[in-house]
Amino acid sequence: MPSLSALRAFEAAARHGSFRSAADELNVTHSAISHQVKALEENLGVPLFSRGGRAVRLTEEGRILFPVLREAFDGIVAGTDLLRRRQSGGTLTVQVYVTLAVRWLLPRLHGFAKAHNEVQVALATSYTDWDFARGEVDAAILFVEQRHADLDYTPLGKARLFPVCAPSLLETGPPLRQPSDLRAHRLLNVYPAKHDWPDWLAAAGVTDLEPDLAGPRFDSYLLALEEAAAGGGVSLTTQAFVADDLARGRLVIPFDLKVDSRAPWYLVCAKERRNEPRIVKFRNWLLETVKNEPDGSGFE
Repeated sequence: MPSLSALRAFEAAARHGSFRSAADELNVTHSAISHQVKALEENLGVPLFSRGGRAVRLTEEGRILFPVLREAFDGIVAGTDLLRRRQSGGTLTVQVYVTLAVRWLLPRLHGFAKAHNEVQVALATSYTDWDFARGEVDAAILFVEQRHADLDYTPLGKARLFPVCAPSLLETGPPLRQPSDLRAHRLLNVYPAKHDWPDWLAAAGVTDLEPDLAGPRFDSYLLALEEAAAGGGVSLTTQAFVADDLARGRLVIPFDLKVDSRAPWYLVCAKERRNEPRIVKFRNWLLETVKNEPDGSGFE
């Protein structure tokens, strides 16, 4: 097969009817185009242009070759454009905790759709059925305690833990004036976040209370917070999960103490996909959204 450079030089010269115009398009010299076309003619054993003065005209052989190459190059352009559009648009699968999806991301996601309607976000909320390496997930919003070398991490903010309960619990339940009063209450545990209560209680100076024995266990903050809102106990949470409930008075904060979680918030993706257009668009939107959140209503 003749060299691609020679074929490109011939196609451009044939389309423009000029070696100079072809040179300008391909950003090479007039002489380079002439040499490439000459090399192609020698490779094929036929003349492709009849040369006379400044004008060049296709020979019969050139008229046969030109439409074939024109169609081939059009196909290459169409194929590469399709791949670029697939990267810039299409579906972006984002792994996210169900609590964050319901309580924070979904009420704001229409903003991303409005700015980038070429990208359709698919949310995945399973804790285990996903894998960056197999391409099941494009990006994820996660608590991250330990990083992995093959993943890229964009910091979103700290996760600060604090207790919440229903207003009715303060009115009708045992007193909740200081952390030690939690001994008389059900502590709602989220078992994937096993360090939350021990870390918060240690910071509060309550060392004789075992959270696992003080209340029920749930697999998500969403369930624990619903139980708390129903008056069923005290749950730990982070601001992004409860900003709206606190604003509406559905939940209240009995104590001021907030403790940094062991795992801050990150947007995570495979390192080699960091600059993929769909992921870049979502990352930029997410960072801007987090930045513009009112104080105390999202990531801290």
